[in-house]
Amino acid sequence: MQQDVTVPYTLEQDEDGVWCAHALLAKGVGANGEGDTPEAAIDDLREALTGLVESFGVPRLITVTVETPDA
Repeated sequence: MQQDVTVPYTLEQDEDGVWCAHALLAKGVGANGEGDTPEAAIDDLREALTGLVESFGVPRLITVTVETPDA
């Protein structure tokens, strides 16, 4: 069986120009990815998260809809 898991992440560029992507799968269980481009860092993060899900299982997820002010 295949299941999609959506995980929020942050993306930043360090002082050496390397792109770093970070995500928390569950409390105390996170993953990092890095690369020369934002896309490469996200791909690396996706691979790390896939390994975590395979090891720890799919986290419990909840979706919340909130009103946001118009920008």
